Amino acid sequence: MTAGERTVRERTVRERTQQAEQMLLSPQAALSQNTRGRERAEPECPLRTPYQRDRDRILHCKAFRRLKHKTQVFLSPQGDHYRTRLTHTLEVSQIARTIARALRLNEDLTEAISLGHDLGHTPFGHAGEHVLDSLFPGGFRHYEQSVRVVERLENNGLGLNLTWEVRDGILCHTRGKEASTLEGRIVRLADKIAYLNHDMDDAIRGGVLKESDIPVQAARVLGATRTQRIDCMIRSVVESSTEEEIRMQEEVQQAFDCLHEFMYQQVYLNSKAKPEEYKVPNMLVTLYGYYLSPGKLPEEMAQIAMEDGLQRAVCDYIAGMTDQFAVDTFRRLFIPQAWSQ
Repeated sequence: MTAGERTVRERTVRERTQQAEQMLLSPQAALSQNTRGRERAEPECPLRTPYQRDRDRILHCKAFRRLKHKTQVFLSPQGDHYRTRLTHTLEVSQIARTIARALRLNEDLTEAISLGHDLGHTPFGHAGEHVLDSLFPGGFRHYEQSVRVVERLENNGLGLNLTWEVRDGILCHTRGKEASTLEGRIVRLADKIAYLNHDMDDAIRGGVLKESDIPVQAARVLGATRTQRIDCMIRSVVESSTEEEIRMQEEVQQAFDCLHEFMYQQVYLNSKAKPEEYKVPNMLVTLYGYYLSPGKLPEEMAQIAMEDGLQRAVCDYIAGMTDQFAVDTFRRLFIPQAWSQ
């Protein structure tokens, strides 16, 4: 065996993967070997790059599993095929990875950001977010809470110790400043592509919309079916993005904006789609007040309350609830139960 062959064999799987990244990815890609690192230094994994480890940590955390019982658009829908916050997350990941691979950007980083972007979402979707925003001093934004989940709440208060690039992508996935990496900017756009199309699909399934309701302008540019629309948007991003910007072609963006406004008026603000949402504020306000009372917050949140304050701990606890857990807790605490011996 030559010295060169011995050197290749002695390289870890991670090192070979990182070498492949250098050779195959775009110069604009965020190489895992160039990460700005973690808040707490850790030994490198011999098998996985830092971004692959982040993906796995998110996938195995408790907050990720709870997403399967959190609302996407329809509150606790009765039916096996409506989206939840978890299936939304998986669809975002698929779309974002497709774009990242086509642009020769870092697919592992893109996937990690995608899987973690909604970990901080409240029960009952944006209805729950609005309630906590009105209650918690300083306001509540789910993207900031997602970062708090991975930095503070998971792993018994230690957080997941993710890389800076993943946390930056999670924080910037909705509004405000753009992510520092192109991979994070892909997730921001993939999130919009995913929810616009799958929310429309669910609305049609639920009888809130018909295919014929879709604006003609949008259908002409994007396509007449969900598959055609998603394919058109993805191809447009791949064909139009530059070394500095992730974007769609102007005509496709205009059709997207038209469809987005249509969905807001016909679904997101439509009482037919959200007949139970008016009950959410009373439930969460009542729970919030209850847990502010001395001795009511569960022991598992005691350390957070002691170090970060009671209001912060109460907000964290309610934000982490699933829809059904919030309903069951409210029922147990405030609805009289039948007496039994």
